[in-house]
Parts: sequence; C-alpha cells; structure tokens
Amino acid sequence: MKTYKIAWLPGDGIGIEVLEATRIVLDAVGFAADYEHGDIGWEFWCREADALPQRTVDLLGRVDAAMFGAITSKPAKVAETELAPELQGKGLKYRSPIVRMRQLFDLYTCLRPCKAYPGNPLNLRDGIDLVVFRENTEDLYAGVEYSPVPGEVAEVLGRTAPAFKPFAGLALDDYAVSCKINTRKGSERIVRAAFEFARQHGRKKVTIVHKANVVRATDGLFFEEAKKVAAQFPDIQTDDANVDAICMWLLKNPLSYDVLVAPNLYGDIISDLGAQMVGGLGFGCSGNIGTKLGVFEPSHGSAPKYAGMYKVNPIATILAAKMMLDWLGETEMGRRIEEATAAVIAEGQVRTYDMGGNATTLDMGRAIAAKL
Repeated sequence: MKTYKIAWLPGDGIGIEVLEATRIVLDAVGFAADYEHGDIGWEFWCREADALPQRTVDLLGRVDAAMFGAITSKPAKVAETELAPELQGKGLKYRSPIVRMRQLFDLYTCLRPCKAYPGNPLNLRDGIDLVVFRENTEDLYAGVEYSPVPGEVAEVLGRTAPAFKPFAGLALDDYAVSCKINTRKGSERIVRAAFEFARQHGRKKVTIVHKANVVRATDGLFFEEAKKVAAQFPDIQTDDANVDAICMWLLKNPLSYDVLVAPNLYGDIISDLGAQMVGGLGFGCSGNIGTKLGVFEPSHGSAPKYAGMYKVNPIATILAAKMMLDWLGETEMGRRIEEATAAVIAEGQVRTYDMGGNATTLDMGRAIAAKL
C-alpha cells in the first residue's frame, strides 16, 4: 500500500478541532500517510505579516494533497491594527491564504457536493444531491482591488468608461474599485470539468449560472465559453439561470438540479445555499483541485466563539477527507468513510449541537470511526 504525503493545515479556531476528529477517521479507515504540519492562519499574519508563510508554500509543493481546517480573515484596516507593533505602518496588506493557495497552485476547480443524508434532521428535503463546480482563481476574487484608488486608474476609467462619469468627481479615497476578471481559459476549463464529471458519474444535467444580462462583459464571456463546451456534450442536458433566480429555484425545486457550474463569486454563494439545504455548513465539504495538487476543507470559517469548545460538527471536514481519498484514487476508502458517516447520521444516536444533540466534535469522529 502506498504511503501518501499529506500537508496538515489546521489553521485557526475550530479548524484545529475538526481536523483532529478527521484524523481519527482517516486512521480508522487505514489510510497510510505521513502528515506534515503547515503553518497557516491569523497567528502568522499577526506575527510575521504573512498568513501563508513561504515555508508552507514550499510544503505544498512537495506533497500529494492537503487537508485544511479553517482560517480567520478580517477587513484590511482591522488586520493592520493586529500586526505586531514593529510591523505596523509599513503598508503591509492582508490577503486570504486560501485564495493565495488557489492562485499559486492553480487550484482552478472548487468542487462542492451538497447531499442530503437520510435521517439528518436539518435536511430541507430528502433526496437532494447537488454538485457545484465553482471557478476558483479569477472573477471578483482575483484580488485586484484599489482603496484608495490610484490616480492613474481613475484617469483611465474616466477616459474609457462612460458609466464611470458619476464617480469621476469623488476624492480618490471616497470610493473603492474591485476588478472582476474572467478569462476564456478559466471559463472553459471549469465548465469542461463540470460536464466531464457529469458524464463520468452518470449525472443528467448541468446548469450554467451567470448574470450575463447585466454583467455583460465578464459574465457574457463566461456564458459564451460555457455554451461552446456544452455543445460538445450532447448526451448531457444543459440549461442556464441567472444567479439571483437560481437561488429562488434551488429552494423551490432542489430535486430538479444536478450539477451547477458558475464563476467564482456566484459559485461561492450557491454552494453555501446548497450546504444549508442539506444541514448547514457542518455538512459543507469542499475540494480545491488542480492538475498537481488538491486541498480539501470544510467550507465553514474558524468560528472563534466556539474555539476550544470541541462543539462544532466535523462531518464537513470528514467528507472533505473522503473527497481527498477519491482524488488520490483511494475510492474504496472514500466509499467506506461516506457509508460510515451516513450510518451515524441515519441512526441519530450521536449528534452535535447543530443537529439537536450534545455530542462533541471528537465524539462524532469516534462514532464514524467505530462504524469502520
């Protein structure tokens, strides 16, 4: 049996606790791995002005995959005030480490299954089984932002964008600009990944999510490329929906949807909606996947108010570990973890607070491990 190299990135707050529960499950299923700790998160921003230190970037470059807990992020001005005193006033800017990981390693696919397991009291409706493909490296999360706006940027906007005219008279620190950048390559490959997944897993339909009727340039490009890809998969039913409308239709008719694909921001929104329909973020697993590296995580944050309490539901992280095993080709182990998780949910004897019980994070991990 192969022994894998896995980067272990607990991060902040409850990230540490849900990864601890997940390790119990991975050990129980017999996954052979050398786990190497990686420094990431708010502590390292405050101490080193870098939430993703170079040593962790180097680590990610030499492993087979990574498990990631959660990180704390705060607005730019707050982030600067929490830097060590000797680092303040130097113009250092906080950037989300997970966004940086996605861009540094071209983890262009964010894969987010949303599945209603029988017996979960939090399910909106039984039978929901959606998969969201979210583009992971561009769009409004590209990180190209200005506040205050440089004069040369304002000059170009004033000269080339008629719609900018109402803002042209404002002082440069009275408004901010975030750039939404969508490329043909990025749009094509995420849509192709969604259709290939649908074909491989016997899924019947792919829904393309956009807002091309209003955001005509960037979403128009995304939709244009998506239609080209869809034409190459005549065996897969295709439809499309505006992002605002899909939020309504998902709630009304969740069983009518199968695979959804969207640019970065919209994918983030609809995958959280999907997670809530199947129990909330305690069930929201996520994979950040490229050609050479996969980073797997729960889609929830670090929940500082619960840190150290071992209260939160680790199922999202345990299912993310199942995704990692599938990506590594260890599909039998992945199947066993999912079946054990589903059995614990169905029995209802071990439930964390969100499910109406009083089991701890580690209680849930141990219960799933026992089923293995």
